[in-house]
Amino acid sequence: MARSLVDPAILRDLQEQRERIRLQREERRATAPGPVAPVRRAPRRGAPGMETFGSASDDLDVEPTTPVIIEVNPDYPQGADAARAEIVARLERLEMGDRLDPGRGGRRYVFADLTESEIREFYQEPVAGVVSPVLRMWRDQPLTPFLDRSVRTVKADACMSLFGADGAGIVVAVADSGIERTHPHFAASRNLEDLPAGVEHRDFTRNGSGALTDGYGHGTHVAGIVAGRTGPDVPKIRVGEVKDGTGSVTTIVSDMPMESDLRGVAPKAKIVSLKVLDDAGKGYSSALIEALEYVYDLNEAGRTLRIHCVNLSLGYPFEAEWSAAGHSPLCEVVNRLSRSGVVVVAAAGNDGSVLMQTEGRTNRQRVGMDQSINDPGNADEAITVGATHAESPHTYGISYFSSRGPTADGRVKPDLVAPGERILSCAALLSAKFNKALAEAGAEVRPGFAYFREESGTSMAAPHVAGAVAALLSVRREFIGRPAAVKEVLMSSCTDLRRKADFQGAGLLDILRAIQSI
Repeated sequence: MARSLVDPAILRDLQEQRERIRLQREERRATAPGPVAPVRRAPRRGAPGMETFGSASDDLDVEPTTPVIIEVNPDYPQGADAARAEIVARLERLEMGDRLDPGRGGRRYVFADLTESEIREFYQEPVAGVVSPVLRMWRDQPLTPFLDRSVRTVKADACMSLFGADGAGIVVAVADSGIERTHPHFAASRNLEDLPAGVEHRDFTRNGSGALTDGYGHGTHVAGIVAGRTGPDVPKIRVGEVKDGTGSVTTIVSDMPMESDLRGVAPKAKIVSLKVLDDAGKGYSSALIEALEYVYDLNEAGRTLRIHCVNLSLGYPFEAEWSAAGHSPLCEVVNRLSRSGVVVVAAAGNDGSVLMQTEGRTNRQRVGMDQSINDPGNADEAITVGATHAESPHTYGISYFSSRGPTADGRVKPDLVAPGERILSCAALLSAKFNKALAEAGAEVRPGFAYFREESGTSMAAPHVAGAVAALLSVRREFIGRPAAVKEVLMSSCTDLRRKADFQGAGLLDILRAIQSI
């Protein structure tokens, strides 16, 4: 086998699987004396031998497989297409069944699940002067959910481990499209139940379907970033999208590893659903103002704080003709609510760039937009949040779509940034968008599974900060009712991404540093 062309991780993975099989077989021999069946050929694709240990003992007799990505050699004398055809032909001769899917991978790759013996059969030792159709064979690395990674990016996982900063005892209101009550993510800590006395989920839409339903899906996704947990005991399905070289987007529905543990930033925080968007994702600022006034009255103008934080992952573009920046009716209500003791977190907006066609050109180009902060993000006392890459913010910086400052009256906004690209969080099963994605993938809802989907936007960045507020307040309770102090702590402890302040504000949210600083 041409080991130099094979990712060493492939061989390590197969070696680890063989060792686990050996130990399992020894355990079987000890508990059930008698002949042990010889190792059989690997199962067909979609049922690799290592996935069902403990539930199907026959899998101990199966040669382990590992998923691989075979990279086509672009310098193959007959061309890349001929190289790919030769690779597929070699694999088909191995009679792998549906562990080979030749339709996937495009022109550059071939995907398959292979055993070590199949890799040896597939690979031919390089011959001097003969160009191989294979450039390299890579391990198809298992992906971890973006929510899990984004939680690590802002160091929420470290805060839970070191300080127990899990949001317990803190209530966050999510003003959005509602929250799907039945999603398993909110069950373990009863995030939507056992609210403080007098606190209720409320629907402020004109044709309300209930605050704990979500026909649009946005609010459920946002709430899952703030709080909740879906542990290893719950089977999970991920719905995502991939884009090929032509720009065509395909929906992918896949089972997630059972051991995956998805947590919001503050897993035990309570969440109040304030529904202000209908099932089509539409609403009015009047409904949002009404919802914020409800919080203000519920808290008795700050005398009794029942709701500690409000997340606003919605808004509208600022229009200078209407009012000065930060002084629209909505912004005024936000400022008043903040002064009453509630931390208000607002998404900056997704107007950071536009497509423009300049004179003399036939193509359009993307151009950055300054002074594009949306209301209510223009409110001076809100914590206004821009978006960055979920796991490599230092490398990729601020998301192209994230609205930029300064405000029209010259103030620095956003205040800080948090992960907002391809964030994995809860999917609402009743949302039209989700069901359309399932239909496109030819899939149906499987009872008993928790569904998660990817979304991008400053809407996803803001709840990271709202969750951070809940985590901080749960262990530094003297800061409850002091929004300005909380904002100062979060901003002063940010990590500088070395981008302009109009893009990043104070920098990347760092919950661990924030808690350690006080």
